[in-house]
Amino acid sequence: MSIEVSNIDHLGLVAGIIDEVGIVEKINELIPTHKTEKINTGQAVKGMILNGLGLVSSPLYLFSRFFQGKATEHLLGKGIKPEYLNDDRLGRVLDELYQTGLNQVFISIVLSAVKKYLIEVGTVHLDSSSFQVTGQDQTESSQFQEEEPQVVKITYGYSKDNRPDLKQFMMNLICSHDGDVPLWVEIGNGNDSDTKEFSRLMREYKSQLKWDSLIVVDSAFYSQENLQLSQSISWLSRVPVTIKLAKKLIEEITAEELQPSHFKGYRYKELEKTYGGIPQRWLVVESEKRRESDFKKIAKNLVKEAQEAEQKVRQLSRQTFACIPDAKKASQKLLKKSKYHQLTNIEVEVIPSKKTSDLTQKTEYQVRGTVSLCEEKLKPIRSAAGRFIIATNLLDEEVLSAEEMLSKYKGQQGVERGFRFLKDPMFLTDSVFLKSPQRIESLGLIMGLCLLVYTLGQRQLRQCLQRRQATVSNQLGRPTNRPTLRWIFQCFQSIHLLVVSPTVEVSNLTEERLFLLKFFPPACQRYYLLS
Repeated sequence: MSIEVSNIDHLGLVAGIIDEVGIVEKINELIPTHKTEKINTGQAVKGMILNGLGLVSSPLYLFSRFFQGKATEHLLGKGIKPEYLNDDRLGRVLDELYQTGLNQVFISIVLSAVKKYLIEVGTVHLDSSSFQVTGQDQTESSQFQEEEPQVVKITYGYSKDNRPDLKQFMMNLICSHDGDVPLWVEIGNGNDSDTKEFSRLMREYKSQLKWDSLIVVDSAFYSQENLQLSQSISWLSRVPVTIKLAKKLIEEITAEELQPSHFKGYRYKELEKTYGGIPQRWLVVESEKRRESDFKKIAKNLVKEAQEAEQKVRQLSRQTFACIPDAKKASQKLLKKSKYHQLTNIEVEVIPSKKTSDLTQKTEYQVRGTVSLCEEKLKPIRSAAGRFIIATNLLDEEVLSAEEMLSKYKGQQGVERGFRFLKDPMFLTDSVFLKSPQRIESLGLIMGLCLLVYTLGQRQLRQCLQRRQATVSNQLGRPTNRPTLRWIFQCFQSIHLLVVSPTVEVSNLTEERLFLLKFFPPACQRYYLLS
């Protein structure tokens, strides 16, 4: 009697969500598989998503090794063996995705998911982040520049991960306010600027998906040129404090002018403004937590700047000047750039005369002074602590109230969570080793699909828990109806598929795991032989 043991772990949950979304079928519709291939394109993409959400540090260049010991046939389809999922097949699939059109592939899957899961797309969030490329790349070869002029440029640029030593590409991501589901993914050049790209992305999103969404975006979007280009789009943006009017407002509005928000710890004042020729509603917001944090930073900076100022004064006091005006001028310039301090009690002293080489007398002067806080400088900084401004071109308060403006801007954290997820060391893109820029762009699609599957699964789980008024235990053993899907994945480690011909069983399905599976769709339960 032979016994075969292979791992399923949490991958049955991932595979079930992929099946529910219909990713394999959609990919195969767009990219027919050649008859000589042992695994179709959709199954290969499913394998890549399983790899990406496998919770192991197994990047794509170790793709085939990932499936060793896994229940590959059970997860991917009858007759599929780990050796079919090799680097050559992976490369061909990435090439086929690129040739078909990455945007077309992703949008076709997203449209199906939005319809199936009734995802609300009235508000979406746009942001970008950089991803580093390690190893030797071929992006500067004449081959790619001549044959594929539109291909993404892997190059040096502003690194949002503080790695300016590495080449990079940019990822632009638009997620739903409802569940942080990715609706748009685009890979950009490594030196692309958010300021220039955000307006274009917003226009393309609206043009291709036809949704009249309110697009929430950070301050990189907010410029006179972008506002003019985006007049047909509904937007909500943070206003950069580098704009004089914005800086003046957050410094001069008094605490009494701010009204409490329904959100605990927030206050705001709404104003009508015109900037770049576009009428807008501005919301000056004060966050209590952020204010406390800013005050701590100010206190820390005060100490640091005071020490630096004292050192400058000591250095100045050792200098000699030929006349009183020169001495006074030096003292006035000394702390001119200081944010918090000034030089007071300034005295110019005459030092004993010295005889020069020609026996003439030479009078010299030195400066003394005291470092003190400048309340005039400090007052606006304290007033602005914890404050920021958000703006929208939706002028009707019945369409978008002040409270909704704040709520929707706070939701910008969702797209940031998406980037943190994609950059997690346990995810396949902790480092990108693919050499071809076309394949790196295709990898962006796989990253987007992984995030799509993860967020859809998490959204379904939380909705099911809320409908049934049920909870599960979080990492601390406390009940919650909003668990992260990653935590649930960790709860499903060491689940095995046992094949004792002709019987097939799943081992280690504890009571806790059976309870958790009740909140997942039948497509997930089938992989654990429960439906």
